[in-house]
Amino acid sequence: MKTKNLAKKALVMVAMTFMFVMNAQAQQKRLMEFQVMMAMNETTYKNCLKEGKYKEAITSLTTLINILDTTTIHKDTEIPENLIKESKGMYQYDLACCLALTGQKKQALQALEKSVNNGYKDYNNMLNDNDLKTLRKDKKYKALLEIVKDRQPLSVLKKAGPYAKDSVKVENPFHYQTNESKNLCMVREYFKLDSVVGQGDEMSKIINLLHFVHDNMPHDGNHRAFAEMDAIDLYNYVKTTGKGVNCRQLAISLCEMYLALGIPARYVTCLPADPNDHECHVINSVWSSQLQKWIWIDPTMDAWVMDENGNMLGIAEVRDRLRNDLPLVLCETANWNHQNQQSKEYYLEYYMAKNLYFFACKKISRFNPESDYRENPKESDFVLYPTGYSSPNWKGCDTTTDSDLFWAKPE
Repeated sequence: MKTKNLAKKALVMVAMTFMFVMNAQAQQKRLMEFQVMMAMNETTYKNCLKEGKYKEAITSLTTLINILDTTTIHKDTEIPENLIKESKGMYQYDLACCLALTGQKKQALQALEKSVNNGYKDYNNMLNDNDLKTLRKDKKYKALLEIVKDRQPLSVLKKAGPYAKDSVKVENPFHYQTNESKNLCMVREYFKLDSVVGQGDEMSKIINLLHFVHDNMPHDGNHRAFAEMDAIDLYNYVKTTGKGVNCRQLAISLCEMYLALGIPARYVTCLPADPNDHECHVINSVWSSQLQKWIWIDPTMDAWVMDENGNMLGIAEVRDRLRNDLPLVLCETANWNHQNQQSKEYYLEYYMAKNLYFFACKKISRFNPESDYRENPKESDFVLYPTGYSSPNWKGCDTTTDSDLFWAKPE
């Protein structure tokens, strides 16, 4: 009897495994069919746009929108539903442009309204797009433009709730691995950090180390290195494969190098208000004993931020100045991979304004702080929210609304 039961269990397991494999194959086939259909129609409409064939482009755009209206692909694959909605909004915007260019003003306004209802938020593009110039005097266009203006990252950031003292959490939750630890000593020796940073004062060393990581580890936001999350392994991955790493991996690498020199540092995940927006940015917050403050250091962009008098600022100060329209100065070195120079307007007022709504840090800054090869418990993270807000993506983490606690001086 026992043997028969074991045999039955084995058969059930085989059947379940077979069903799982078949289901996965079916999902993959459906996903590929969906992507091919979308790509085919998108290529057609883009070619029509290049050739000025706006009526033909309308047909392809309408087909794309209908596909997204009727698809259930998000239920069966990893494509998130919000991405479907966002894509629909973009196509509806392009449809509005084509309709306006062909003199169909009423239909253009209807398409534009649908685009805005699906989350369209590029205010500057909508304001200056000559394709929509025939709509600009219309009351409906102006009302829709105001809605989009209200979605601008800086507008959203300014509407965030204030911080508030935390009467429950009063002890500094953050700790920093000592530079005498074996792994950090290895980092210091491996990269010859004493030679890298030079003989200047502390601030020059902090900046020299920033330049070193930016120059030697290119950024690729679409690629996550298949490596351990430590500076040595990530650096060797870059040199071996010739590929870049994402902003988190850059900030982790730089954080370890600062710690190896005895300089307290964290890598800070800077996050947007929209829980469906999964594009965040990770930078470093570095403690300067020389200035007695945290300072903003971004290895992806080789960037730091100052006030109008040249004083270096921390993440909390930059956020506060953006919210209160106070002057900010971006360093002249700010660039992406030595290819694209960064402007203050784009980098701070648009990109980072979106990603300064709330923050998350590891409670312990150390060598190899997180890994794909072990559990990374939520309890190891500490999150700073503005009052009245929380994110479903960070459930289970320790949280606070106390900015002074989150940015406490290292002990």
